[in-house]
Amino acid sequence: MDPLNQPLAPLLGHKTAEQLAKHLGLTTTGQALNYFPRRYIERGELTAITQLPLGEQVTVIARVLSASKRQMRTRRGFLVDVTVSDETTDSALPGTLSMAFFNAGLALKELKVGTLAIFHGKTSSYRGELQLTNPDYTVLDDEHEHLEADLSPMPVYPAKAKVPTWTIRAAIDTVLDAINWQAIQDPVPKAFLDTLAKLPDLATAYDHIHRPQEVSQAYAARRRFAAQEALILQTLLARRRHRNRSTVGSTAYTPTDDGVLAHLDAQLPFELTAGQHQAGAEIAAELDSTQPMSRLLQGEVGSGKTLVALRAMAQVVDAGAQAVMVAPTEVLAGQHYRSITNTLGQLATAGQLTSWQGPATEVVLLTGSMTQGQKQEALLKITTGQAGIIIATHAIFSDNVHFADLGLVVIDEQHRFGVDQREALRQANPGVHMLVMTATPIPRSVAMTVFGDLDVTVLQGLPSGRKPVTTHLARMAHGPQIITRVWEIIAEEIAAGHQAFIVCPKIDPSDTTNAEDADDLASDAHAANVVEISERLGTMPVFANARVASLHGRQDQQTQDEIMQQFVAGNFDMLVATTIIEVGVDVPNATVMAILDPEYFGLSTLHQLRGRVGRGDAAARCFLATRLPDAHPSLDRLAVIERTEDGFEIATADVEQRGEGDVLGAAQHGYGSQLKVLKVIQHANLISEAATWVDQALAHDEQLSDYPQLVEAVQAWETDHEDSSDYLEKN
Repeated sequence: MDPLNQPLAPLLGHKTAEQLAKHLGLTTTGQALNYFPRRYIERGELTAITQLPLGEQVTVIARVLSASKRQMRTRRGFLVDVTVSDETTDSALPGTLSMAFFNAGLALKELKVGTLAIFHGKTSSYRGELQLTNPDYTVLDDEHEHLEADLSPMPVYPAKAKVPTWTIRAAIDTVLDAINWQAIQDPVPKAFLDTLAKLPDLATAYDHIHRPQEVSQAYAARRRFAAQEALILQTLLARRRHRNRSTVGSTAYTPTDDGVLAHLDAQLPFELTAGQHQAGAEIAAELDSTQPMSRLLQGEVGSGKTLVALRAMAQVVDAGAQAVMVAPTEVLAGQHYRSITNTLGQLATAGQLTSWQGPATEVVLLTGSMTQGQKQEALLKITTGQAGIIIATHAIFSDNVHFADLGLVVIDEQHRFGVDQREALRQANPGVHMLVMTATPIPRSVAMTVFGDLDVTVLQGLPSGRKPVTTHLARMAHGPQIITRVWEIIAEEIAAGHQAFIVCPKIDPSDTTNAEDADDLASDAHAANVVEISERLGTMPVFANARVASLHGRQDQQTQDEIMQQFVAGNFDMLVATTIIEVGVDVPNATVMAILDPEYFGLSTLHQLRGRVGRGDAAARCFLATRLPDAHPSLDRLAVIERTEDGFEIATADVEQRGEGDVLGAAQHGYGSQLKVLKVIQHANLISEAATWVDQALAHDEQLSDYPQLVEAVQAWETDHEDSSDYLEKN
């Protein structure tokens, strides 16, 4: 039996094995060894409290003297105040240190009086005294920690209350000593390891990551496992990419001189940008090929991606096939339907009695909220081929939808549709051309990892007339005049004939589902919500004559569509909404946006939201109205949005702060990443090295016959993620 697939109970005893399985999901030797420390405490890091410097990262071991909870003054929510004293240093007089945790119910529960813990954070000054704000901490056990006896770095594991770090460490020590390393073959070929300097072999790496003699050994081991993860992922994606490219049997859709595409270009009231011309040429050439296109089109908010996609769909329709655009939400699907039919005009009148004698195609919308009769009518047109262009949600790929001749799939807002879903879509529709679009600029290393199965086109530039959006971080903790001035500016814009968006993290006070990235504020039940803010704005004298509407996901589809249509038509001055307006909404008359409690959103979402204004000729502003106190760590994150409109800088910061996401599943952002070690920004060079090595190896041998352990590791990864294709049936 594989030494890394042995049950833990015979080694650790049933009680410990049961704890590890129940609370950490660890049942085998391999799972235990792959449960890596989250950081290491070096003995040299430990500093006496009386000697702590100001404004630096510090580590102290201290015992809790007091812990209490109090309400914040400037916003709803609470602080947990903790005072500690060090007694493990050589200092003659133990010092005391205060700490503040924001909305940290767990800290209040774990840091009881008398608890010994390691605290790590950056010192700041509060009322003339040193303080740690939201420090990282690990609770220690008096009986198990003899810190002075061992000068090697101490691994700190992601722990649970019932499985503390020392229990995990003892269990992993036992596993390490029991493994027969001679029976284990390294999945990373020596040929690849040799291209990277000073990385240990597998057995050494496991030993050094769990019990290093020096912290440099641990970092080298972690880098080695990052390289292993990069190699497995790049091999998987390269093989998929190669398989997709080698597929023969796709239909080539050659452009015509007098079809929908030619007439669409002729009737556009503006010139295509250079970026749209270039992207369009690349896509058109691939559609005119028997090799299926798999391309990512990325561009800033408002760069004109939808028009590029529409032109591609028109090329396919001109050749007699069908094209479908897949949107992540029904609201966006409806907006695409209206936008595309308006853009096509008389070119979208096929089957109707009109005076138009030129080419035309029927555009059909298919969403889950349509009546049964509407769905049946749409399905019939799709099945018979009467519908040339279909706009739908992911439900379009369910079993009851049959295309007459599907030639092109356009997936909008790729972050709702992951690598494995794209693979399942290709398998269900072999030979189909695929165009994936995103308005979030993607750093190259992220693109190589998350979109390694796609060729990438970056749509450069913005259409003429687009104005930059000036962004202000409105710090409400500095006084009520801050938010008062925001409302006054919005009122001034409305008086000038413009419109405004007000964005809230939640729908109503009971809502707990809309906080996307609330840091430690997720337990704050009083975040801004659409219901209360709409009511409050209606009572404010400054908005006495303003027409206010609200929009959120709990409204039925017809209501959402009607509200948005009326806002676009100018029948409302202010729209109070959730992130339902994040993508696709085009209101040129909207010149100002206030995002309330913006700390609840990721940077990429804030950037997308901000892109809803500045789409007309007038100057535009966006206010990030936060109630966070001065010391809160999320303020640094929000400052990124305030200082730059560079989407790549924002995307890089977002990945660094929030994680790469579940890159081989449906979600592609957030802390749910299935990558254990690899960080796509930090390890960008490893990803590039792995991709280069894999491409060269595949060029030599498509089967990678010389590297059976690597192939086996790739297959194991795919097996672990095989259920992600179920996503197609769930939407």
